[in-house]
Amino acid sequence: MPRPWALLAELTHLCPLRCPYCSNPLELTGRSRELDTARWRDVLRQAADLGVVQTHLSGGEPLLRADLAEIVEAAESAGVHTQLVTSGVGLDAERLAGLTAAGLRGVQLSVQHADAPASDRIAGRRSYGAKERAAALVKEAGLPLGLNVVLHRDNLDAVDALVELGLAWGADRIELANAQYYGWALRNRAALLPSAEVLARAEERVRWWRSRLAGRTELVWVAADHFGGVAKPCMGGWGAVSLTVTPDGTVLPCPAAAALPGLDAPSVLDRPLAWIWEHSAAFRRYRGTDWMREPCRTCPRREEDFGGCRCQAFAFTGDAAGADPACRLSPGHGLVRTAVAGAEAADAAGTRPGYVYRAHARAHSGKRTRA
Repeated sequence: MPRPWALLAELTHLCPLRCPYCSNPLELTGRSRELDTARWRDVLRQAADLGVVQTHLSGGEPLLRADLAEIVEAAESAGVHTQLVTSGVGLDAERLAGLTAAGLRGVQLSVQHADAPASDRIAGRRSYGAKERAAALVKEAGLPLGLNVVLHRDNLDAVDALVELGLAWGADRIELANAQYYGWALRNRAALLPSAEVLARAEERVRWWRSRLAGRTELVWVAADHFGGVAKPCMGGWGAVSLTVTPDGTVLPCPAAAALPGLDAPSVLDRPLAWIWEHSAAFRRYRGTDWMREPCRTCPRREEDFGGCRCQAFAFTGDAAGADPACRLSPGHGLVRTAVAGAEAADAAGTRPGYVYRAHARAHSGKRTRA
């Protein structure tokens, strides 16, 4: 039985931004259903006992939790390394000082574009200035700073500017992650999916930057799912290295798995985390390779890609147990090719749709709330 080493702690689904590529589920958890401070303390203690050594404190926007410092302190007391995943909206010097004193070890800051108006347009509200100030505060505090950019049609041609922005802001790590089409991102796929030409151009620039920055700044490229004909290993394998706890305590093998029908995902309100990891049907469902059908069952890559992404298989074909359509050997691969061809045709005709922005009730002000 593998042991998890990473935990994604989704503290809230509330967020001041309205990003069209948001991968949180379509049905967001309301404020009244969020785990309280004591429950999160218990979850982090259980996670440490299970083997978890690192947690991303995420959301939504985790800064909207007034008890965030208490949650950080709970992780630190349990021996779990913490990284704050944030939009930067609502982070000031006093707040950061409190989080640092509680034991925060690093910050990952999201950026939508290197150009301020473009960044604000993608985010659905004015936020670029808050991000720039947040980056400066993190560096002044002496914390490691990571910059995360979700890449799509409207910013892939800005890769050079985005890397330069990360360097100017003093980022220790720059993660360029091509959009994954789950949740609200799936709703906006027609607006976000790039052409193969644009993607190839961006990837070439990343290779150039990597050769230039070798040994200085870590530059991560998360490959696009819909190109290349090869499936990516989902989360290092289903139920193999990481787990996600959602705001209401549901435990998932990956952040998008809530969309899978019949998963019957367990909750920390009902079962210990160790039992969930080891014995729950949800975590055992696609663990390993025994569940696979052809062509995955006899594929020489089955121990490398684990059949690809279950959520993507379901999104395209309605069958979560099928081969990931990103793989050229999948019977559903034609659906991926059709989606890419449609995006390229829309670009040629100038008929790309606009964004459908995500709405987060009661979260637009960035005001903190207490569980």
